[in-house]
Amino acid sequence: MPSSCHVDTFVLDNLPPTHQQPDFINLDRLGYPEMLNATVELVDRHVAEGRGDRMALKAPGGIAWTYADLSAMIDRMARVLTEKLGMVPGNRVLLRSANNPTKVALYMAIIKAGGIVVATMPLLRAGEIVKALDKAEIGLAFCDAKLITEMQRAADMAQKPCRIVTWEGTVGDGSGGELGAMLHGVTGPFQAAPTRADDPCLLGFTSGTTGMPKATIHYQRDLLVICDGYAKEILRAEPSDVFIGSPPLAFTFGLGGLVLFPFRVGASAVLLEKAGPPDLAAAIPEYGATITFTAPTAYRAMIPLAATHDFSSLRKCVSAGETCPRPTFDAWKAATGLPLMDGIGATEMLHIFIAAREEDIRPGATGKPVPGYEAMVLDADGNPAPTGTPGRLAVKGPIGCRYLADERQAKYVENGWNITGDTYIQDADGYFWFQARNDDMIVSSGYNIAGPEVEAALLAHPAVAETGVVGAPDAERGMIVKAYVVLRDGFTAADAAMVKTLQDHVKAELAPYKYPRAVAFVDALPKTESGKLQRFALRQRAAAEPATEGELS
Repeated sequence: MPSSCHVDTFVLDNLPPTHQQPDFINLDRLGYPEMLNATVELVDRHVAEGRGDRMALKAPGGIAWTYADLSAMIDRMARVLTEKLGMVPGNRVLLRSANNPTKVALYMAIIKAGGIVVATMPLLRAGEIVKALDKAEIGLAFCDAKLITEMQRAADMAQKPCRIVTWEGTVGDGSGGELGAMLHGVTGPFQAAPTRADDPCLLGFTSGTTGMPKATIHYQRDLLVICDGYAKEILRAEPSDVFIGSPPLAFTFGLGGLVLFPFRVGASAVLLEKAGPPDLAAAIPEYGATITFTAPTAYRAMIPLAATHDFSSLRKCVSAGETCPRPTFDAWKAATGLPLMDGIGATEMLHIFIAAREEDIRPGATGKPVPGYEAMVLDADGNPAPTGTPGRLAVKGPIGCRYLADERQAKYVENGWNITGDTYIQDADGYFWFQARNDDMIVSSGYNIAGPEVEAALLAHPAVAETGVVGAPDAERGMIVKAYVVLRDGFTAADAAMVKTLQDHVKAELAPYKYPRAVAFVDALPKTESGKLQRFALRQRAAAEPATEGELS
């Protein structure tokens, strides 16, 4: 196979050793060539084959880009990247903005030019962003001007210099800020970098239970694998579909559902910068959306809105990011007539690997392995667990975990299997049923929140002597973050004012969605004889005494 075109080989040099990587199976059935560029396949192919006039992206404000428009913008951006900013294949480029067409075009341009995208959540604070800058050794970032404050703070903290290019509005509408100025006068086609199918093009950052992010490496071909697996075999999208949803593109759930899946079949996507349940409910009829992607929490919140909004254009509703409770499934179907297509994925696996087609759904079950994948439940010794017995979920397929220079690779991959961190039961018919997370990750409204990271933020406040953070059951969000706090001597005001003080402190240190919605003040925390915090004991307490937002105890 030809050698990589990557001039900057940082990511290639920091792949996990071959013996620590999972088994990759069923790649041959997909038939990808040795040389492949995902942007060419996902965007340019439609123009080359006469479908350039099809709608690719829509957004509020009357923004509408055809595939020809998008392809031309991608080429202009790729030329700016390489000719004005000096990007070479293999460089990592950070993107920071809400979901909008400019971000998608930049995403595709970086990949077309042989770069590696690092997308970040808009809500992240400087202390979280800088971890990605340092881990991936990023020297170039694009940031929506509305989000520049935390981005600049992160760049100032970073170990290496990072050039930041900002933009305003939607590039291409006559404005565009600094990026728009760079694009001025830049026209003409861009020749895609000669990337291999197994050249890295994406670093997906995922929360670690220690609060230190893990960077998952994904190849050019991986962007097509999830389209030709889950989207083709389970979702069965069509060119006439209009995709819409709420997940940020920094979540690979959102990247697949709002960009890759529609682009693979030549469908269109609606990108919403504000995509809370009321916004999403209003946008579905406005744009005639047919496929929606969001978390069970959002579907729950939209159920009462079905009476005042016309959801009749919808034909498929995908739910992931957290387990879908049976009551939510039943209530959504009663309100809309549509089943929720549940699924489990992971940033390490890029997208959903267990799910079910509409006609095969068993309410309450996640489903069966997506064609091309295998899954099993393992006992504590790594052996297959008996049918109906809880155990660790293990999966393998054409995509698998590759952490960037991270010792946690050896924990995620065992004997060729990806160990997802979830406890499951497999029934006699092969369906998989979610039981719980088996680590310290809290999944709330589809967001992964590391308890120890919130603990570290709380401990930075002078009033906090000790703290333990776990997930507590919640009817609306599935789980909420609950903090058990021991106050320092001299801080005795265990009241609502102290709760708000601590909550505001965490919001200033971390992405706001991570703050503890419930705080319990205690005299001591449960510990082992060696002094280690027993989070499992706190989880049991939180489960026995479900928290509500603003709880004070």
